[in-house]
Amino acid sequence: MAEYKLLLPSMGEGVMEATIISWLFNEGDQVNEDDSVVEIATDKVDSDVPTPVSGKIVKILKQKDEVAKIGEAIAVLEVSGAGEALAEQPQEPKSAGEVETQIPNVEPDVVKGLEEALHSSAAATGFAGSDRYLSPLVKSIAQQENISENELQSIKGSGLEGRITKEDILTFVANRPKAGTTPAAETPTPVVVQAPKPAAAPVKIGAGDEIIQMDRVRKIIADAMVNSKHTAPHVTSFIESDVTNVVKWRTKHKDIFEKREGEKLTYMPIFVKAIVKAIQDFPMINVSVDGDKIIKKKNINIGMATAMPDGNLIVPVIKNADQLSLSGLAKAINDLAFRARNKKLKPEETQGATYTISNVGGFGNLMGTPIIPQPQVAILAVGAIVKKPAVLETKDGDVIAIRNLMFMSHSYDHRVVDGSLGGMFLKHVHDYLENWDMNTEI
Repeated sequence: MAEYKLLLPSMGEGVMEATIISWLFNEGDQVNEDDSVVEIATDKVDSDVPTPVSGKIVKILKQKDEVAKIGEAIAVLEVSGAGEALAEQPQEPKSAGEVETQIPNVEPDVVKGLEEALHSSAAATGFAGSDRYLSPLVKSIAQQENISENELQSIKGSGLEGRITKEDILTFVANRPKAGTTPAAETPTPVVVQAPKPAAAPVKIGAGDEIIQMDRVRKIIADAMVNSKHTAPHVTSFIESDVTNVVKWRTKHKDIFEKREGEKLTYMPIFVKAIVKAIQDFPMINVSVDGDKIIKKKNINIGMATAMPDGNLIVPVIKNADQLSLSGLAKAINDLAFRARNKKLKPEETQGATYTISNVGGFGNLMGTPIIPQPQVAILAVGAIVKKPAVLETKDGDVIAIRNLMFMSHSYDHRVVDGSLGGMFLKHVHDYLENWDMNTEI
């Protein structure tokens, strides 16, 4: 018999840690290879961690609500037979090479971060007593810039639960007084300072009022929405589209598609196809902002806001949507939506979106003013499709007819998207939908 340490596997690019939600087995329980043994949560998504070996759980190292870093041991298993070879692996990763041996799918950036964290001594950093969580990258920057513990404590973090991000510490370094000088001795330079957030007015609790604690996901959503409003000046444009051709085309093909593919044909792949075409017409919508730089994205990855059964929201991402056919989009959308609602998404499937669509019409709403998911610069909301009388221009004059109409609202970041670009993009989406080709193949 030998011991095998179950390590927290890589959760995708940019994810360095996860919180233990619950253990699916107890100490002393026997588990089989590929059994999901623990539920974890990252800033992006909840998921399960399977065990790569069979054995008995002899010790749980990370309890519920505790945080584990990528590559860190979270449990010890007692294994035998084929498991003995696995148990001979190093108990703790000591270097990048050993990390790669134990977790072959760890991203290079993650390995680098682990190596920096393992080789950085508390004495060298000068903030061994700090009780704030600091990522390996932030620790490395703090060490290189000789930032003291007092200075570190003074930095207001913009990350989850007030954590210091890379941008926070680099901003601090850029505005930090140089050694041997004092602020009074330096030549004053104009600095743009954000106004402090107004303190929320105290809420009076009346008799019979119920207090409900936000869950972890709701806190993340709340922080993200507030951060987006503080980061990007939002502008929203509206347009009403005649989607009668789209409705007729879908009615004609939905039963054939479901019989052939075993899947439903919704309106979403049609909307996504129109968005992709409009992005190709106006690629400066498919960008992000980094300080005074605009990052023009090569890939077109469409985020799809999805309501969860518990009332929370998650945004799975259709990667390289421009490379998918209409049928491929339909299958990808159905798969992502199903797994999102059943908490089966992988963390990387919620990352990397370059543009997002939100279907407020699914709740019977005509329109909405969506908030931009950072670091994207635009988001489209589609409303309910409603039959209305509309004026049609014909060669014999104007007539009134019953048409299927839908409002769309386009929110965009006015730092880099002006009204002309934001409006023209929306008009192109509108045109693609209004002029939908009834002969389109599915």
